[in-house]
Amino acid sequence: MPDKKSIIHHCLYFTCNALARQITRMAEEAFKPTGLSPSHAFLIMLVNDQPGISQKELAAALQLAPSTVTRFVDVLVHKEYVRRETDGKNTLIYSTTKGKALEKPIAEAWSSLHDRYARILGKEEGDRLAAELDQASRLIERE
Repeated sequence: MPDKKSIIHHCLYFTCNALARQITRMAEEAFKPTGLSPSHAFLIMLVNDQPGISQKELAAALQLAPSTVTRFVDVLVHKEYVRRETDGKNTLIYSTTKGKALEKPIAEAWSSLHDRYARILGKEEGDRLAAELDQASRLIERE
């Protein structure tokens, strides 16, 4: 039987969680100049790209629970980065002028994060790993 330390290093659960913690630290550092968490910044990025996106669409795109997206939107509304509009049963999200002004700093933070992990992993390897993890996540989600 393999020793317990090697089991952990060959367990998808533990290796993905370790990677997630490390990437989260890197992302938080990269997005710190924006004053936003990476998740809040990505939400604003989606809203800037798709004005009038619904909270349901945001939840699907970010792979987050609708209640989590509601809390994120609440924070961003409070900070006056986004605004809500109700259209029947749908709640649509739009950027404010302040939210649109974050477009460049968010893009710079994203680029900084990508450059940092590309330096460590190699650009092609980092991009390949992201694509494979995304594919694996989608397959497991369908299960």
